[in-house]
Amino acid sequence: MIRGSNKFEPNERPEHSVFVGEFWMDQFEVTNLDFQLCLEAGYCKDCLKNQTCDFIGARYGKIYQRPKQPVLGVSWYTATEYCHWKGKRLPTEAEWEKAARGEGGDLYPWGNEEPSCKLAVIEVDGKKGCFSEKLEKPHWMTTDDVGKKPVGRYGLYDMAGNSWEWVSDWYSESYEKCGSSCLGDNPKGPCNGNEVCSGHTQKIVKGGSWWWPGTHARGSFRRAHVPKNYPEYHHFGFRCAKNVE
Repeated sequence: MIRGSNKFEPNERPEHSVFVGEFWMDQFEVTNLDFQLCLEAGYCKDCLKNQTCDFIGARYGKIYQRPKQPVLGVSWYTATEYCHWKGKRLPTEAEWEKAARGEGGDLYPWGNEEPSCKLAVIEVDGKKGCFSEKLEKPHWMTTDDVGKKPVGRYGLYDMAGNSWEWVSDWYSESYEKCGSSCLGDNPKGPCNGNEVCSGHTQKIVKGGSWWWPGTHARGSFRRAHVPKNYPEYHHFGFRCAKNVE
């Protein structure tokens, strides 16, 4: 598959080929309803202000809490926890990018057509979440229920827009800086994805969101953030992957 790009952000360079084997990927982003079941099972934690910062999306209020909206405000640790509860794991960055771009490295899940509200839940002309009008307070313009936009490749929904999605890899400044850990067969990023990785403090989110324009929803776009998602909180979500037995 084609990974990265030489045309856009420095951290996407260089464009290169890697091999990614078969894997399963969730068709939809994890929803509030999905996550609530994990909370009720006692496996996921609702910590709010705790520095482990497992789930703090509730501060956004009920307009972000419909059952089928993507869960927001989850730390990388809790995303990992949820996936393990389901017998799965977070996808690697390479897996996520293959699922979004296909083998040939298209820009978006639908191909190379410019993003629009017909195709993804993004921000257009100041209207976040593709709302029909620009509201006085931006946070009133919310995510949409998962699966409302046309399906992308491999039968997956919302691989561009709606919610940023955590992947498993530690962040590196570029694929060149990452070196051999980001190359070859089934790369897992710096330190081969180990729990502790000296010199690396941030994980990666992919796919853009309702809050950002379509350029951020490009499959090769990379955003870094601390895995605790604390104290600087962001509205990140996720979906899970699984090995093919």
